[in-house]
Amino acid sequence: MKHLIDSVREIALKDDVSRIKFINNNRWIKYPQAEKIIDRLEELLVYPKISRMPNMLIIGETNNGKTILVNKFYKTHQPFVDEKTDKLNIPVLYFQAPPIPDEKRFYHTILDALNVPYRYNDKIEQKENQARNVLEHAKTKMIIIDEIHNILAGNLSKQRAFLNVIKYLANELQIVIVAVGIKEALNAMNTDPQISNRFVPEYLPKWNYSEEYLRLIMSFERLLPLRKPSILASEQLSKKILELSEGTIGEISNVISKAAIEAIKSKKEKIDIEILKNLDYVKPSDRRRQTNKYI
Repeated sequence: MKHLIDSVREIALKDDVSRIKFINNNRWIKYPQAEKIIDRLEELLVYPKISRMPNMLIIGETNNGKTILVNKFYKTHQPFVDEKTDKLNIPVLYFQAPPIPDEKRFYHTILDALNVPYRYNDKIEQKENQARNVLEHAKTKMIIIDEIHNILAGNLSKQRAFLNVIKYLANELQIVIVAVGIKEALNAMNTDPQISNRFVPEYLPKWNYSEEYLRLIMSFERLLPLRKPSILASEQLSKKILELSEGTIGEISNVISKAAIEAIKSKKEKIDIEILKNLDYVKPSDRRRQTNKYI
């Protein structure tokens, strides 16, 4: 089983249930654009405090790896207790934007992410002070706000008020804000020129048929506990995977995982074109069309 990395070879020798469970777990696959963004996040985390802090806007299609990427970064910078001061440090705070752009909900979300109790009926000013004080004491250097496009659920005045809160926190605490969302997030940020100028966009584009794509699916294959090589980078298999997934990394992962599970169940122990053709996998665009029929 030389087609697998060492740790996965051990899994490949286990029973089918264990292997299928392993396949269903989230996997981090390195690829250049994601590594570039993570490197930039690392740079921003140690950025010196200045009056106008740099910020980032990570943009990508739905299911194209944005959340997995920022979660990977967040997990490498978990809260810890400073041995010298015996105080809790929270270098990176990560949470999802509230479903509608509302200041009160935003501060609730921050305080929940900080595990800080609060009184629901307190005035916004009190919640603002509470959040600011805790972030200062926790020496938070970066706030990551996922699903930032949620602010489009409000009218223009609510969007601007919400963005003003983000701008206020960045200015007051001199910390880095990283917003994450789909391409519509650009429209949300552009409602305030000062915000749009501060947030440098970084893109996670959809995949096309290229050498980089072939390297990506070769990386996937090395992490699948199948006992025979599938040669996913072959033209026939790689093009079929791209066709079914429509080019987002989350869908690519789903197609390959589902095919690998079928390879185990069928005792083939490798993914072949028959498995992919009979996978009963509904492409994202077809799913959307089916949903639209009933809306």
